[in-house]
Amino acid sequence: MGPAVSAPDGGDARDARAGIPGSYALEVVRLAARWHVPAEALLDGLGVTVAALAEPATRLSVSGFRTLFQRAVARTGEPGLGCCMGMQMRLASHGFLGFAAMTSGTVREALALAERFAATRIPALALRPEVVGDTVSLTLEEREPLGDLREYVVTALFVGLAQIGAAITGRAVRGGADVTFAEPAYFPRFAHLIPGEVRFERPSNRLVFPAELLDWPLVDADPAAAQLARAQCERELDRLGDLGGVVARVRRALPHDHDAGFRSVVEVAKALHVSPRTLKRQLATSGTTFQAVLDDLRRDRALVLLDRAELTLDEVADRLGYSDTANFTRAFKRWTGQTPAVVRRR
Repeated sequence: MGPAVSAPDGGDARDARAGIPGSYALEVVRLAARWHVPAEALLDGLGVTVAALAEPATRLSVSGFRTLFQRAVARTGEPGLGCCMGMQMRLASHGFLGFAAMTSGTVREALALAERFAATRIPALALRPEVVGDTVSLTLEEREPLGDLREYVVTALFVGLAQIGAAITGRAVRGGADVTFAEPAYFPRFAHLIPGEVRFERPSNRLVFPAELLDWPLVDADPAAAQLARAQCERELDRLGDLGGVVARVRRALPHDHDAGFRSVVEVAKALHVSPRTLKRQLATSGTTFQAVLDDLRRDRALVLLDRAELTLDEVADRLGYSDTANFTRAFKRWTGQTPAVVRRR
């Protein structure tokens, strides 16, 4: 499985930055303790101690965290451990990003922070909000493939976000979720934790909720504290270097409003104050292309638009910038393996 731990005082610097915070691993250890599973049984061979996991600089590689979590599932005998993780998730578990989000003025501001600074917590993942009409789609993107860890991470995060949403607004949230995997046998025991329908075997992992929630105020809003926490998040992001940074900037610059499609590479380069050639080179260094980033955003927006029954497929294709439905259908099938009509019927 490769090296399990990316400690702050050893190993490749980029791997250390890209790992999973030790605090998340510590949550797994503490959760397993409820089943009387000793920490030593979970951490054996990973080169890290419980005390080290509590240190802010400690990070585990994705493979190391996978080993830890799989051991916890096996030792506890609870296949729904990801849902249990979500139930105990609190914004305070997410460091300065969690504190900045918690003290924001509205849900909209908190989500904007999560999108910008997600890399300070887990660079392997990104949260991408997309507002189309009266609906918000919050897509979870894998910058590093999670493989067999995907189901646990997605369920933990989605259940956790539902719990956090109710806690920070003081109101009952509503919405649903799409996930890429098949329905697990354990899911009916935890279905009530998602305040809406969960659709399995869908093209992407995303939460969907009414756009009106974006303007809900947060119960712990504190502008001064939020500003201090955001400044710390900026410093942490700077320390990460350009670990996916250019990709995030391109994503933020690409969309026009939901009726005007997306900007061209020339327009995005101008917005980012670089030449199109430089932008393409920077994206290549990050392991992607402008077209790939554009396709990701088009796919996410397509899924939101297809949920709107009043729009025809021709209208969906037009809003995504396609000259005709046939081109859109071919692209959508390449992205998801299914046609837009099939996804809409399901």
